Amino acid sequence: MASLTAIFGSSTDTAEERQNESEKLLNLYWNRAELKKEFARLRNEQFELRDRIKAHEGEAARVQQKLDHLENLLLDPGWVYNIVTHFQLKAINLRCQERLAIFAEQLKRQREQKQHSHLLEAWNAERAQEAKDIERELGEQRTHVQLLEDRLQAERHRLATMSGILKIFRRRSLTALLDNLAEKIESGHAEERALLQLYDEVQNREPPDTQGLSIAIKRLINYMILAFAQQLYLHFRDDDIAMLAKEAGDKSVGAINYGGKASCDVILAKIKKRLDKLENLADFADVLHSRANLIAQKALFQSDDDAVPVSQSVATIFEIDADGKVSQDDGNLLGENYWNLDHILSR
Repeated sequence: MASLTAIFGSSTDTAEERQNESEKLLNLYWNRAELKKEFARLRNEQFELRDRIKAHEGEAARVQQKLDHLENLLLDPGWVYNIVTHFQLKAINLRCQERLAIFAEQLKRQREQKQHSHLLEAWNAERAQEAKDIERELGEQRTHVQLLEDRLQAERHRLATMSGILKIFRRRSLTALLDNLAEKIESGHAEERALLQLYDEVQNREPPDTQGLSIAIKRLINYMILAFAQQLYLHFRDDDIAMLAKEAGDKSVGAINYGGKASCDVILAKIKKRLDKLENLADFADVLHSRANLIAQKALFQSDDDAVPVSQSVATIFEIDADGKVSQDDGNLLGENYWNLDHILSR
């Protein structure tokens, strides 16, 4: 009975007391609902954190497996030189990827800057013409207002200099004319203020943001990226260094046996020779442009919205000598994803 009284109140309770009890019950209900929502949120957060911990534990376990595998290989004297050779070849792959990515980013930035420069040039010309038109309207409006003010002044002078009888007969019409001229002048000043405000808005207008590159521009960029990828491939093609470097980038250490110490020393010497020449590789911009044009002539696309060509259509390696002579060879760098091309090309 006491509990029922606590919930529903006594018959002797006042209306105000019953209202207060009802508000307390409602507050308890809403607080309970909010607590349930918070509990559900914390429970979901707990599940997400557990999943993240499991993912990190799995990643740590895989890293540990790689370290254990590498340690076991290093314990075997026969694999020591293979490991060194593997990572030197992998370094070539990573260096080519880096150079190609930097080259691609520079091309994109140059095109974006050029496109934005043209956009700003057109925008500034349009804004200048709009401001010029407003200045012309302002001049015409001010001339119109000045003529009205001169006429108002003349009519006031004429009214002031009229003879008594004439002023009596013409006073009403002249007063209406003066009021009409004053209204036109005020309207002219308001229009002038509006034009001035519009002029300020035009002068303070924010320039347009940089817009994305068109499909046509992205294709031109990709031709140059493919041309440079071929340049790097041709530089490391001798003695299969390019192929070995890609293989080292795709496979884990220990998956490839390069032979004994003598064989590994030969490969390492060839790597050093190629890397030394790579640092001095320069002045091939004309070659890249010529090769890019040759690539563009054969490039095919799955649709008009694609910026990356079908890999088989650009599977020809173009070698251009110092005299401009072109020789061709098969090599699907895009299809085999040399130098991580798939992630570097513009899309």
